[in-house]
Amino acid sequence: MAEFREERRGSTEVWTIDGEKRRNAISRAALVEFEQRVERVSRGHATRAVILTGAGERAFCAGADLKERAGMSEADVRAFLAQLGRALRAMERSDCVFIAAINGAALGGGTELALACDFRVAAPTAELGLTEVQLGIIPGGGGTQRLPRLVGPARAKDLILTGRRVNAAEALAIGLVQRLAPEGRLLEVAHGLAEQVGANAPLAVAAAKHAIDEGLALTLDEALALEQRHYEKVLASEDRLEGLAAFAEKRPPGFRGR
Repeated sequence: MAEFREERRGSTEVWTIDGEKRRNAISRAALVEFEQRVERVSRGHATRAVILTGAGERAFCAGADLKERAGMSEADVRAFLAQLGRALRAMERSDCVFIAAINGAALGGGTELALACDFRVAAPTAELGLTEVQLGIIPGGGGTQRLPRLVGPARAKDLILTGRRVNAAEALAIGLVQRLAPEGRLLEVAHGLAEQVGANAPLAVAAAKHAIDEGLALTLDEALALEQRHYEKVLASEDRLEGLAAFAEKRPPGFRGR
């Protein structure tokens, strides 16, 4: 049985976690399917963007399925976290752009899933939090590393060490989400963002994404050299020539990803 519902609009796919009764928590079966999906869209440029959301209105993703977790051994938990880590890194390394459309509560692993996306769009009722310390553990899917890189270490400690949740307005104010959608228009806003990205040259979008992400751990001089290496990838592309021609001819470009 599929753990996700899928819809396609042009070069954008929408993946809906289909587990409303469990608040779209991540089961082992869902994680296996998710990793396979990320691997599929990372081949080629047929899918330019993926919008991730949760079924229903209550939750984007409530983290790991704690009922399932109760029956797991320590070795099982380690294996689950290793697979989750691989899947989230695969999203970040993919040329595809991932957009979290946060339709409700995103807690624990749900916030970690959103953090691994390139963009986060929140509904007015969205709520985010890394609440693991309240369960006697810490974020194990990258939350202690991705959150401070996004909002700064002081704000990350405020959220992680207290386990408190933030609403959509505060998440926007601290930079945890990039867009706050009007009520009832979450997917519309997410699709609009995907269309803006999809209108651009695929190779250029991928190169810019990787230049930003890979440069975060480098000194400025190293990061500038990295930027030049990624620039070289697009300099000789057909899409660059098409972009120049389209600009000169005052027409929309027809990018082909090569």
